[in-house]
Amino acid sequence: MKIYRGTLEETDLGGRVVLVNPGPLQYRLNPRFDLYNHSPTGFMWGYGGSGPAQLALAILADLLGDDTQALMLYQPFKWKVIATLPMGEDWELTGDDVHEFIRKVA
Repeated sequence: MKIYRGTLEETDLGGRVVLVNPGPLQYRLNPRFDLYNHSPTGFMWGYGGSGPAQLALAILADLLGDDTQALMLYQPFKWKVIATLPMGEDWELTGDDVHEFIRKVA
């Protein structure tokens, strides 16, 4: 099961770092600017803006491995999940959390 962890660490562009599978095999979440470039500075959360939209798209694309489905679902995911994460705090979402959201909107 994948785990996504948002941290308050800033990237070189000024957005926040989001790790996938924190631990020895972790990697930084790809922002997927190739699908849609909402936020050239990268990820944010805790409100409904461009940084949260980029994060929602990136998480869905990474977890689902289906760019078309990610593009269809990321705006509702942004509003229902990403916008509700605590802005000034680290957070964690599991793949199961994301799949639960998908089951509710599908």
